[in-house]
Amino acid sequence: MGTGVLAPSCLESFMTTARDLMIVALEEQPGSPVEQGDLSLALAGAEVLDLLDAKVLTVDGDRVVPEPHRGPDDSLLAEAVAALDRQKPYETVEEWLWRRGRGLAARYLAALEEDGEVERRSRWMTLRAERPVLTDSGARRRARERWASHDPVLTHLAAAVGVRREPAQDGQDIADDRILAVLAAVGDAVVQLEAVRQQKTVEEAAFDNVWRGGGD
Repeated sequence: MGTGVLAPSCLESFMTTARDLMIVALEEQPGSPVEQGDLSLALAGAEVLDLLDAKVLTVDGDRVVPEPHRGPDDSLLAEAVAALDRQKPYETVEEWLWRRGRGLAARYLAALEEDGEVERRSRWMTLRAERPVLTDSGARRRARERWASHDPVLTHLAAAVGVRREPAQDGQDIADDRILAVLAAVGDAVVQLEAVRQQKTVEEAAFDNVWRGGGD
């Protein structure tokens, strides 16, 4: 497909878009880690793209349609394959992102740690957290090379979660409509999640005002 997403033969080396995105997010935003929820949604989208390239699924319109192919050896991608909805009319990309994405960033971080690619000093993305440190691994070097090459898929996913490198306008660097559909769904989901955060902030502020007013 020429998308930058990995061919099936490469998946056994664990060099996947999702893992590359996780590494880029850790490396490029050391001072202000991306929102865990945003990253989880983007990782779920990256899994769809990896499995699309491996021909384990296809994207038909806005639906994720499983294909009868053997899943990859990567443990998290194999978990994603097992989680696919195989009942017609199948789920939408958006539904997959919200269902699969729950807590996904933490699972990818744990997988990188287990593989010796991250030295984890404390829990990530909490008030008392110390940033995880990437080791000098082959996976890190491959992710950095892909990032340095301005891989369009990786660049779009990273931009969606706030890692600063603007992709080409309107996805003009990507020709496959299926990939564009997934990237658009990720962007929409991140926007929706931010709207939920903002609404929660407004509601909490209103509650605080009422509470203070009631105590006068």
